[in-house]
Amino acid sequence: MIGGKSFAIERVSIVIPCLNAAATLGAQLEALTRQTWRGEIEILVGDNGSTDGSVELIESYRDRLPGLRILPAADRSGPAHAKNVAAAAATGDVLLFCDADDEVADGWIDGLVSELHDHEAAASRHEIERLNGQQARRLHGDPAQQHGLPGYTNPPFLDHAGGCGLGVRRDVFEALGGFEESYVALEDTDFCWRLQLAGHRLVFAPDAVVHVRFPSTLAGAFRQAARYGRYNVYIYTRYRSRGMPRLPVLPGLLRLGSLVLRSPQLLSGSARGRWIWLAGWRLGRLWGCLRYRTIAL
Repeated sequence: MIGGKSFAIERVSIVIPCLNAAATLGAQLEALTRQTWRGEIEILVGDNGSTDGSVELIESYRDRLPGLRILPAADRSGPAHAKNVAAAAATGDVLLFCDADDEVADGWIDGLVSELHDHEAAASRHEIERLNGQQARRLHGDPAQQHGLPGYTNPPFLDHAGGCGLGVRRDVFEALGGFEESYVALEDTDFCWRLQLAGHRLVFAPDAVVHVRFPSTLAGAFRQAARYGRYNVYIYTRYRSRGMPRLPVLPGLLRLGSLVLRSPQLLSGSARGRWIWLAGWRLGRLWGCLRYRTIAL
C-alpha cells in the first residue's frame, strides 16, 4: 500500500508451465473454470515441448476459458523458462502461478488478490489430502506450507514458498527479471529470496488454497528428492555471499551416517518410502557437492 491507497487489480494473469501433463492438466483447467473472481482473467500456458496431447487438451478448453493462450517454450528445458515465456506475454496487474499437476481450490484467485492489494507477493496454502494417497503423503512428509510460509533451515535463511500458488505483482516480477533459468528446481525459492532482498514483502494467503500432488511412486519420489538435494547445494553456492550462513560439515556427515544405519528400513513397507526419499535427497546433495565444487552435506 502506497500513500494509504491499495494496489488496484483489475486483471489477473494465471501462468502454468507445462511439459507432458495431459494426465493431470485437465483437472487444473476444470478448477480454473470454477473461479468466481469478478475481474478479467487470462490463462497463459508455457508449453515446454509436450508430446503427449497436452496442447490438444488445452485447446479443448478455449470455449470455457476465453482468456486461454498457449505460449511455445520448447527452446530451453525447465519450468523456470516455461513460466518466464508465459509471463512475458501477460497483461494482468498480477501474475498467479500454478502447476499443471495440482488443482487450485474454489476462491483461489480471490484469496491471492486480497493479499496482493497490499503486498507485493503472496503464497497460497497447500493442502495435501485431496490428491494424494497414504503412500504419497508418507513419501513426502509434512510440507510446512500447510500452515504458513516455510522457513529455510539447511542452513537457516529467509522464508520462501513453492511456485505452485505463488502470486506476485507483474511490475515487481519484471523488475526482478523473472525466474532464474539456471535452476531446474528451487527457482521459486531463489525468486522469493531475491524478492525479499530487494525490499519487498512476501506474505501467506491462507484463503488461497492449492491441492498439491506428490509423486505417487518410489521412483518418482526418489527423482524429485535427488533434484531438490542437488539444487539445494546450488542455491547454497549462490547465496553464501548474500548472508546465508556456512553449513558445518559434521552434522551433515552424521545425518548421512544415520541414513546408512537406518537402511534396514528398506525391508519395512511403512518406512521404505520415506527412507528412499531421504536417500534421494542425500545422494542429490552429494552430486551437487561434486557438480558445484563445494561441501554442503
